[in-house]
Parts: sequence; structure tokens; C-alpha cells
Amino acid sequence: MITFYKRTDNGIATLPKQVAGCWIRCVDPTSEEMEQLTKLGIPLDFITYSLDQDERPRIEREDDGTRLIILRIPIQFEVNADLPFDTIPMGIITTDNYIVTVCKYDTDLLDDFINGKSRNFSTGKRNRMLLLILLRTASRYLDYLRQIDKNVDLLEDKLTLSMRNKELLELLTYQKSLVYFTTALKANQLILEHLNKTHTFRAFEEDEDLLEDVMTENQQAIEMTAISNGILSSMMDAFASIISNNLNVVMKFLASITIVLSIPTIVTSFFGMNVNLPFASHPFAYLFIIGIFVAICLFVIYIFIRRDWF
Repeated sequence: MITFYKRTDNGIATLPKQVAGCWIRCVDPTSEEMEQLTKLGIPLDFITYSLDQDERPRIEREDDGTRLIILRIPIQFEVNADLPFDTIPMGIITTDNYIVTVCKYDTDLLDDFINGKSRNFSTGKRNRMLLLILLRTASRYLDYLRQIDKNVDLLEDKLTLSMRNKELLELLTYQKSLVYFTTALKANQLILEHLNKTHTFRAFEEDEDLLEDVMTENQQAIEMTAISNGILSSMMDAFASIISNNLNVVMKFLASITIVLSIPTIVTSFFGMNVNLPFASHPFAYLFIIGIFVAICLFVIYIFIRRDWF
């Protein structure tokens, strides 16, 4: 799907076709839509690279000045997915007349631009828009990291009383997401450092300040991911031991109950033998037998409580 946007005095307008200074948003394009983009002077390789799920962040430039920047952006999948958070490539192509974004998935990362909520956003200022997309990407990483921390805290409360592996496996999925975040953020940081070394964004002081903000946000996301990953790894090791300990406590309790319940069986079996026994002819002998095993049970329970086995 291809959509054309342009900033006007009345906000963001959706256009029927491309015009100079517009933003072309391309989501999972068909072969016909790819051909349409190539007619605008965009190399086909730039489009296919952006759709490759395993593509790493990098920068390519053609002789005519057309530039491709591939980022890894975060994405959240549906609840109870095998991987709740992951990263996908998104290509940002800039030409003399257009800025083009190409992505396999229809994410909400760019919705603020479409809704006109992004400050200082203009489709005609391609470098400025590129920096705003980079800033939005870094901010989205931070948002998802806070959400991961919140979900991990909820799982932590469940794990303190759990004897199952379900919650531990959920923590593992979040740890996998953090690993993907770390790899993507570090690769994006290399892109930002490369852009910082060029003079592309030094023509305007506002663009240079915006690039510094992007690098700061991305570095903060890298540090937060490293901290969260370290805490999560330690937490998984600790709670694996807690789950094992909880199971041992239950088994110890069940073993104690089994011992206590076996006492009446032993006592009554002894007095049930077909031989002469004391009080065998007494009319209240059964009360005496009950008193014996109750006394023994209470004594055993007392010993278990003193040893913290109950």
C-alpha cells in the first residue's frame, strides 16, 4: 500500500499521487507498487532491502544523491505471543523531491506525523523529517522498555507463590525481546554516529540540536535495555530456585501429613490382631484406642511444628 502525504497550511493532507516535497509511505508493497516507486527514480534494491526481515541497519547512497537509511524499529505483537516485542527493518529513502518510508508491517510509529501531532514536522524538510523519525524510534524503544519492566513486575508478584514454569517461560520471552532490542539499538547507534560525522545536519542549528537529542535518547534506550536485561537474568535465576524451593515445601508438607495419617492405621491394626490383648473385653476399649492414636498424632504434629516441617 502506498500513501502520499504533504504538509500544508491546514495540516497533513493525503494526496492522490506524488508531488514535489511530499512524503511517500509504503507498507508491504506489491510488485506493481514497487514498479511505481522505481519510476520515481528510487532503486529497486533500496525497496527490497527495506522489506528484508533480517536486514541490518546501514546507509547506502547512489551517485545521484538518493540515500537509503535502514533502521531497526520496535514492534509489539498481540498478547500471549511467543515473542511479545521484536524489531523489524524500516527503510527511509530520501531523494531531491521526496522522502519515502518502506516497511513490511503497518506500525503506528509514524501515526503522530500523519495526525499532525509531531512538532516542527514538514514533508518538504526531508532531513528534519528523517531526524524526527529517528527520534520517534528511540522514544518508542523507551516506551516499550517501560512496558516490559511493568509486565516483569507483575510476573514477579506471581512467581513468589508459583510452582509452575509458565511465569518463568514468560520472563524468557521478555528476555529474548531485550536481546533483540539491544542488538537493534546498538546498530542504530552506529547509524547515528555516522550521520553525526557528516555535515548534512549542520546547515541548521535546530537540526544539529535535534540529532544530539536523538543520540541521547538512543543511548538512554541502550543503557535501559542493558539494565533491564541484567535484572531479568538475575531474577530468572533467583525465581528458578524459588520455584524449586516452593515445590520442596509442598512435598515436605505432604510427607508430614502422610506420616500423621499413617499413625491411626498402625494403632488400629495392632489392636485388630486376632490374639489376646489388654482391655480386649472392656466395653470402652475403642475409646482407649482412639485416645492412643490421637495422643501420638498430636505429639508427632508438635514435633513437626517445632522443626518447621508443617
